[in-house]
Amino acid sequence: MLRVRITNRQVCRTLRDTWEGREFSDQLFRSGTRVGANYRAACRARSHGDFTAKMGYVVEEADESIYWLEMIEAAGIGAGVELKSLLAESNELFRIFNQSQLTAKTNAAARQRRRGC
Repeated sequence: MLRVRITNRQVCRTLRDTWEGREFSDQLFRSGTRVGANYRAACRARSHGDFTAKMGYVVEEADESIYWLEMIEAAGIGAGVELKSLLAESNELFRIFNQSQLTAKTNAAARQRRRGC
C-alpha cells in the first residue's frame, strides 16, 4: 500500500500543468490519502463494529480514487504506464478492502445469530 501512496503522489505532481490536471490532482490526492488514513483507523478500531464501519470508509475512498484515476486516463492527461499500473493496483486494493468489509459484516451477523440462540 505504501508503493501505491508514493505512486499516487508522483502522478499528482505530474498533473499540475493544466487547470483540469490541477483539479484531478487535488481530488486524487485527497481521496488517495484518506484511503490510508481510514485504513489505519480501521486497524486501530476498538470493536468489531467500529472496524466494519471504518472499512466502509476505506472502500468508499478507494472507489473514489479509482474514479479520479479513470477520469485522468479518459482526459488523456495522465502518465501512461505509471497511471495504468496505479489504476490496476488501486482496483486490486479496492477488491481486497471490499472483501474485508464483507467478511467483517458476515462475521458480525454470525455472532449475532449465535448470541440469539
